[in-house]
Amino acid sequence: MNDPICGMAVDKRSPWRIQKDAETFYFCSYHCLKKFAGQNHLVISSQGTCTIPSRRWYTNKTCIVLGVLLSLSLLSYGMPFLIPFRESLMDYLRIVWWAVLLGIFLGGVIDRFIPREYISSILARRQKRTILRAVFLGFFMSACSHGILALSIELYKKGASTASVIAFLMASPWANLPLTLMLIGFFGISRALFIVISAVVVAVFTGLIYQLLESRGLVETNPNSVSVNERFSLGKDLMNRFRDYRFSRQQLAEDAKGIYDGARALGDMVLWWIMIGMGLASLAGAYVPAHIFHQYMGPTAVGMTVTLFAATVLEVCSEGTAPLAFEIFKQTGALGNSFVFLMAGVATDYTEIGLLWHNIGRKTAIWLPVITVPQIILLGICANVLF
Repeated sequence: MNDPICGMAVDKRSPWRIQKDAETFYFCSYHCLKKFAGQNHLVISSQGTCTIPSRRWYTNKTCIVLGVLLSLSLLSYGMPFLIPFRESLMDYLRIVWWAVLLGIFLGGVIDRFIPREYISSILARRQKRTILRAVFLGFFMSACSHGILALSIELYKKGASTASVIAFLMASPWANLPLTLMLIGFFGISRALFIVISAVVVAVFTGLIYQLLESRGLVETNPNSVSVNERFSLGKDLMNRFRDYRFSRQQLAEDAKGIYDGARALGDMVLWWIMIGMGLASLAGAYVPAHIFHQYMGPTAVGMTVTLFAATVLEVCSEGTAPLAFEIFKQTGALGNSFVFLMAGVATDYTEIGLLWHNIGRKTAIWLPVITVPQIILLGICANVLF
């Protein structure tokens, strides 16, 4: 089953649950539970209507990963062989701390003010411009790639076309606003924009190709498609929301708390992945000789192939792989290989292909790497030539 708010896969072991009309809903976090309760006018309490688990700080994944990194850094003052790791980790923190914090804050703003209904309604329209809308809306998402996959599957179950789901899935992990800021922190503005724009290009072309395949019956069509009210205007709805908004101390306090709650939920989702990625990148930067990167992951056909294979195996979350991609660039100077490492993880990751196979169909899953990998390799070659 899926979290009805964010679309993440959950099961009955989830400690966050609430009952509505004799049906029990399960959630991935207290933040999603609270949002669902507010939308459905349900009372949150520790008894009866809702189950709220007690959470200890030392069970939080972010705290665990942070504790490990801090422990290794502190041990370096007594164990000289850990000094290179500490110095490499500090270098990463100096580069990216501002982008991570700003991205999480903006994610909280998006969570507070961008209704999920907008995304569902627009992606359900089976038109060619739906692809551009899917890519555009992907820019406003701020979850990691696996969170985006879960949301994409949820949108498919609500009637979004196969093509728009794939376009949304390809665009969101690397063309979203918080990750754009994070990539700027790592690669600088020009290189980061090349990565983001290239991700958009791959998402648009992939979505259009899927539309063609869908029209010819070569991929599965969505049996859950629903008719959408053509009179719905997102612009008018936004204007109505703005007109009805009342500036007051109480409202501003509620919005600030909503932004904080959204940012905190996003932080719980992605911060530990970011720190894992930084830890792995710091280990690579400190202890893997530079000639290994140049020999096996340089701007050559062999290097591109090795990078593609590494992305398939290692891709677990976009925020976690970004530091590793930067380490590849730092050691080899091959931006194209870093781009391949970032994008190919989304296109070839076995978890994503497996979930697409199970939820949409085997043809949709098989076509994903067939369509995307040649585009990614070509853009990677262009990046190595241009930068």
